[in-house]
Amino acid sequence: MPIITYVEALRQALAEEMARDDRVFLLGEDIGIYGGAFKVTEGLLDRFGPDRVIDSPLSEAAIVGAAIGAAYMGMRPVVEMQFIDFIAGAFDMLTNFAAKSRYRSGVGVPLVVRGPCGGGVSGGPFHSGNPEASFLNTPGLKIVEPATAYDAKGLLKAAIRDDDPVLFFEHKYLYRRVKDEVPDADYVVPLGRASVRREGRDASVVTFGAMVQHVLDAATELARDGIEIEVLDLRTLAPLDRETVLTSVAKTSRILVVHEAPLTGGIGGELAAIVADEGFELLDAPVKRLASLDTPVPYSPPLEQAFMPNAAKVAAAVRELVEY
Repeated sequence: MPIITYVEALRQALAEEMARDDRVFLLGEDIGIYGGAFKVTEGLLDRFGPDRVIDSPLSEAAIVGAAIGAAYMGMRPVVEMQFIDFIAGAFDMLTNFAAKSRYRSGVGVPLVVRGPCGGGVSGGPFHSGNPEASFLNTPGLKIVEPATAYDAKGLLKAAIRDDDPVLFFEHKYLYRRVKDEVPDADYVVPLGRASVRREGRDASVVTFGAMVQHVLDAATELARDGIEIEVLDLRTLAPLDRETVLTSVAKTSRILVVHEAPLTGGIGGELAAIVADEGFELLDAPVKRLASLDTPVPYSPPLEQAFMPNAAKVAAAVRELVEY
C-alpha cells in the first residue's frame, strides 16, 4: 500500500467520491484555482471542472445556505471552511436548518462541512479553534475528527455518503506531519466507532485528532516506568462510541479525557458524565480531564505551548490518576 500524508488522503477521498457519484461537488473560498488554503482541493478543478469545484464569495452563511438548497435538490455538497473558526458564521444555517431538516420534514441534508481546526502552529485566536463543543448540543449533526491519514480518507468517504449533515474537522497540525499506508481500493471507516490505538491495563486515555499523537508519545514515556495506558481515539465525536469507552474503563478502572479545546463546556465533561452515569461502579479513581486553558488561543508560541495539552502534561496527569 502507498504511504501518503493526511492531506493527500483527504484529496484522494474527495476525488474518488466525485468520480463515483456525479452529485458530489465542492464549494468554498479559494478551493478552485488556488486549491484551498492548505491545498486539500489542489488539482480537482482541472479534473472535474468549474461546475463541480466552485469558488465562493466570503460568506460562510451563504455558502452553507446554498449547499443546503443544493442538497434539497438531490446534490451532495462538500463545503470547505477556509479555517474551521469561520464556521461560526454558518452556525444558524447548520443548527437551525441542516440539523433539524429531517426532524421537521423528513428530508435529510446530505452535506459535509469540512475544514482545518486546531492550534500548535502559531495561528492565533482566529485560525486555531476547536469548536466541536459548540455543535455537540445540536441533535442531527454528526461530528468527525480523524487522527490518521487512513482514517481521514475512510471517514471523509463515509461522511460524503451519509444522508445527514456531517461536520468534518481536520487538525491542520496533521496535514503534512502524519503519513500512513492508505489503500488505493475503495473503503470507508464507519462513523460512530472509536479505535483502540494502544492496549493498556493501568488507565484509559480517551482523545481524538492531533491529541492522539501527544497521548501516544506520553504512553511511550510512561511505559518506561511500567505504566501501561490504553489509548482510545474517538474518531467520531457525535455520535460517541460509548461502548468502546466503557469497555476500556471496565478493563483499567481509571479514565483520563484529553482534548485541545478549552476545558469548560468541552467534550470531556460529556464523557465524564457518561462514565459517571453508566460506569461509576467500574472506577477506582475520579474521572480526570486535561484540556486547554479557558482563554482564546495565544499567538505567541511559548504562550500557545503553555495553553495546550502536550505529552508531558498527559504523562503527569496519568501519574496522578494511577497514584490516586
